[in-house]
Amino acid sequence: MNDYRFILDKTSKKFYCPDCNKKTFVRYIDTRKDEYLQEKYGRCDREIKCSYHLSPYYDGFANLIWEQEKGAFIKNKKAQLTPFKALAKQEIKEPVFIPYEILKATRKGYEQNVFIQNLLHNIPFTFTAKEIEQIISLYQLGTVCKGYRKGAITFPFIDIKGNVRAVQAKQFDKMNHTTSTDFLHSMYKKDCEKNNKPLPEWLSNYLLNDKKISCLFGEHLLSKCPTNPIALVEAPKTAIIASLYFGFPDNPKNFIWLGVYNLSSLNIAKCKVLQGRKVFLFPDLNAFDNWSKKANNFQKEMPDTTFKVSYLLQNHASKEEKENGFDIADFLIHLNWRDFR
Repeated sequence: MNDYRFILDKTSKKFYCPDCNKKTFVRYIDTRKDEYLQEKYGRCDREIKCSYHLSPYYDGFANLIWEQEKGAFIKNKKAQLTPFKALAKQEIKEPVFIPYEILKATRKGYEQNVFIQNLLHNIPFTFTAKEIEQIISLYQLGTVCKGYRKGAITFPFIDIKGNVRAVQAKQFDKMNHTTSTDFLHSMYKKDCEKNNKPLPEWLSNYLLNDKKISCLFGEHLLSKCPTNPIALVEAPKTAIIASLYFGFPDNPKNFIWLGVYNLSSLNIAKCKVLQGRKVFLFPDLNAFDNWSKKANNFQKEMPDTTFKVSYLLQNHASKEEKENGFDIADFLIHLNWRDFR
């Protein structure tokens, strides 16, 4: 079999990425037929901010084509493969999760965690050690302690059943502005490649997932706090700061603050887990119209769940703040959190 039959398109044409929805996606082509493969096969050029890459050699598609063209039969010997139909059936598979031991290894090094230290020392109204310990425990925040992302905070995406779907690593400056973004699985992969080591089995399997961030940030809190109202924001950072200001969900009247990951990541699949809840959306100022339309659609599909969009920022923000896409954390961080309690 020619290992180079399926290659990334070498033209300048770009498509919308199936993960981050940006027009930065390079698709794979079949060089024998001179046509594109299915839309999911390709690589996002936003390697750090998105890192989506699905090769036809990763999930066995290339081998399926080879077997079909050679007249071979798949293992169950039911029928000769029709490539795309066979693949569609094979796609129905359980996601692979990051081992909890990998997440647990990040739960340290907070003295070098820039984001955490900023909350303790570098904002107008600093938080107490007790508040920070609570938020770390609540969301299982961690630290990258060595390597090129040293000092970054880790935001784990843990689903309602406790499975670790993804771990985002973010580096911040002293002003708590994001300087770079990565993912733990990507960092492990780069380390193995750099040191010429084989990928651990969990990582090889994990990389086959079509989507990495397939749940809400903070979703694991839903099972622990079954009656709390829900507040949806875009970024994990925003969820953390809002929770510190408005109080933790050990009080059933308080919000559980959840992050969807990025502007385009709000979708009905992620929100199904909120069935029967009261959900309030706090969009970034550049996402208000987009999220309002989505909330209306969600309400129609989930009539026993309440979706309401907050006008708080939209009504009070300046033109400049709207143009810069401020989020609720940008406003809160300049206020005394004790006043909110």
